[in-house]
Amino acid sequence: MNRHAIRAIYGFEMARTWRTLLQSIASPVISTALYFVVFGSAIGSRMTEIDGVTYGAFIIPGLTMLSLLTESISNASFGIYLPRFSGTIYEVLSAPISPIEIVIGYVGAAASKSVILGSIILATARLFVPYEIAHPLWMAAFLVLTAATFSLFGFVIGIWADGFERLQLVPMLIVTPLTFLGGSFYSIRMLPPVWQKITLFNPVVYLVSGFRWSFYGVSDVRVEVSMAVTLVFLVSCLAIVGWIFKTGYRLKS
Repeated sequence: MNRHAIRAIYGFEMARTWRTLLQSIASPVISTALYFVVFGSAIGSRMTEIDGVTYGAFIIPGLTMLSLLTESISNASFGIYLPRFSGTIYEVLSAPISPIEIVIGYVGAAASKSVILGSIILATARLFVPYEIAHPLWMAAFLVLTAATFSLFGFVIGIWADGFERLQLVPMLIVTPLTFLGGSFYSIRMLPPVWQKITLFNPVVYLVSGFRWSFYGVSDVRVEVSMAVTLVFLVSCLAIVGWIFKTGYRLKS
């Protein structure tokens, strides 16, 4: 394992984050804080509890997951697309670095950014809404695993994209709507029976539900199912990344 190569890629990507703190960290934190102000403090104080949890506290896991998914995809996709766009990807491909080391460097940096962002959002939420974490180890596991999984997904998107507009296509038109419809702001048990069954086809439901369970011990689906779905998605992304490096798909274009 070429640790120097991994450290170089990881360090370069993290340095790019520190140079753009306003865009990388401050902007998503401020946007999420506005959700807490509007939904948690203003609207939440007028709504009844859900599963024994105040509405303001109930939406914290969903809002954190919303930022985590979008930022993980965005960080990883831009991280690998920019070298392809500028042509510096040839330096990486010609260096004595294996595909697994390239993935660890880029995806590890993207996941680290997302975990840092998620932690800041959770700390910021406490300024607006009091909440407790019933299962902190499970919470950390879901946070890290989700960040790693969707950073891998973003890595795939960054290789698939042939323009900057495609980098935003999946996060904005697919992931964000699925997150809003995946129980971020409500329990799916509040929906009519037919829509409850339809919603179960939304993979984000399992991520939000499992993450919320780690906070309050309540969930729409069993936590074991949530973890299993996350692991299946992780393995699927790893398989796609392996196929990309094996075939060289779009790496040099």
